[in-house]
Amino acid sequence: MLPENEIFGYPVFTSSLDRLNFNSKILINTINQYSHVMAEKDLDFKKALMESDILLPDGVGIVAAFRLLKGKNIKKIAGADLHEYLLNRLNSESGSCFYLGSSAATLSKINDRLALEYPNVKAGFYSPPYKAEFTETDNAEMVSAVNDFAPDVLFVGMTAPKQEKWSHGHKAALDTKIITSIGAVFDFYAGTVKRPDKIWIDLGLEWLGRLVHEPKRLWKRYLYFGPVFAYHLAREKYIMLANKRKSFNDLPG
Repeated sequence: MLPENEIFGYPVFTSSLDRLNFNSKILINTINQYSHVMAEKDLDFKKALMESDILLPDGVGIVAAFRLLKGKNIKKIAGADLHEYLLNRLNSESGSCFYLGSSAATLSKINDRLALEYPNVKAGFYSPPYKAEFTETDNAEMVSAVNDFAPDVLFVGMTAPKQEKWSHGHKAALDTKIITSIGAVFDFYAGTVKRPDKIWIDLGLEWLGRLVHEPKRLWKRYLYFGPVFAYHLAREKYIMLANKRKSFNDLPG
């Protein structure tokens, strides 16, 4: 990927979803201000993001960073956008997908909605145990569930950074063409958590809508990690300007 598509050292996909290449197995993740800050303290998470085949800009913070640091306007691509795009593609091709993550109740709601909206998509589901860390047995059972179904697309929903690290660590063992970590999209699509209305999204305020709906769970993500990301962004801009000044001062005569 070209250097102008890098931000904070991450190679970010800045084109449209219809430009994605699905000719080989790919791992798709997303990056936002929260995951960027978290990855600075979690090297395994950072490695998982850095080694994604496709890293989507899922957040107004990343969009703003491109504008401030690169002078480039890019479009936010949320996990929900990717989910919808892939389902439409699968439906037109009579393809298959597998949902790995969340509760059995949530997966059941997803199955019901899929049957109505994407009748040509064959879907499989597996709800892993709810725990901080999976055992080797847990991992083997999850991989086996996916591989027995052999989907075209694997959706992983275990919240960040767990889902990204799991997908990265098991990519080679999974019998699927596309692996993507989409976290909250499982709940959005099931209807167990309401995604903010389109007007919030269009205004770049989806984060505020989510905060209003889930303040106890998300306050730290936006009210603490948001300012930390802003500090990282300001520091990066300062370093860029300082380097430009130094280069200018180093010019002969």
